[in-house]
Amino acid sequence: MALLSSLLLLPVMLVTPSASVAAVSNPCLAPASTHGDVAARPQHGQHDPNEISVARADQIDKAMLDALAAKGLKPRGTAGTAAIAPVTVNVYWHTITNGSQGQVSTATINSQITVLNNTYAARVGGSATPFSFRLVSTDTTNNATWFVGNDGNGMKRALRKGGKADLNWYSVGFTNGLLGYATFPSDYAANPLLDGVVIDYRSLPGGSYSAYNLGYTGTHEVGHWFGLYHTFQGGCNGQGDYVADTPAEKSAAYGCPTGRDTCTGNAGVDPIHNYMDYSDDRCMFEFTAGQSTRMQDMWTAFRA
Repeated sequence: MALLSSLLLLPVMLVTPSASVAAVSNPCLAPASTHGDVAARPQHGQHDPNEISVARADQIDKAMLDALAAKGLKPRGTAGTAAIAPVTVNVYWHTITNGSQGQVSTATINSQITVLNNTYAARVGGSATPFSFRLVSTDTTNNATWFVGNDGNGMKRALRKGGKADLNWYSVGFTNGLLGYATFPSDYAANPLLDGVVIDYRSLPGGSYSAYNLGYTGTHEVGHWFGLYHTFQGGCNGQGDYVADTPAEKSAAYGCPTGRDTCTGNAGVDPIHNYMDYSDDRCMFEFTAGQSTRMQDMWTAFRA
């Protein structure tokens, strides 16, 4: 549950994949579950690495409001402002390999772009956003260090293309329980070369991680890149994920626990079908209208 004024949050890194994941990144870690092939999202009972203080949340919310005000604008949720015009995001795809490991076919890349377009246009379910995606270039780099997630900042500095409105996608093969991580829009000004998403290639459409191989890890991490936070941010109290129409959730969901309700004192059952939870891909099918609004505010504030 959240405020109407969308908020971009900078996580405190309590669990780091390596030096490659800087403090500006948002990691999604793996549970040690009964699934032998699970490769991401926090372990059951593990502290969420993305929790931050209320003071820090307020600070970043103020940064977004200030950025909008500098453009003579208010958050859409409070001002009743119309949706932004449709935006096509250019995608620069960087495949990192370790010899034969991590190779990604053109068909798989195109399939992932299709998944992004389908999920952000609500063709699967939920509320549509104004964002679509266009693949503009691909490249492949054989680097064993980068492939396993080490020196991610060096990788990005060497490979990143485009500007603040362009999505750089790095396909790697983590060995430390990550499915992926992302930077947030407000990070761009201070670290433009580090902007983008890093995704394990086994979570791409048709990949070997059976619980996470519909391509929704990409949808989830791009959601962070647009400024969304996890649906379980903040638990049952306070401002939650700063989106008003996502029910409060005490902790991340795994699998597809239909009817789960961890915040019984608040309206609604847990949003297990939301792309910003940790449910299996087969369980996910929606963004909310409030999340769409937040993405638009974040885009206007930091990427437009």
